[in-house]
Amino acid sequence: MTEPQPIGPTVTPKLEEPKFGFNKYAERLNGRAAMIGFALTLLIEYLTGQGLLSWLGLN
Repeated sequence: MTEPQPIGPTVTPKLEEPKFGFNKYAERLNGRAAMIGFALTLLIEYLTGQGLLSWLGLN
């Protein structure tokens, strides 16, 4: 009897390391941070009943 062959890639793919400047990794991270910030802003406005600038005392 022969052994079953493993399923999947036999060669490790070469992954591109993150570089400085604009790249897909940096853009994805920036987008996620922006979504979290926007959601937190909406949560602050909902819970306090004030706008973000008023809550910070800037308005």
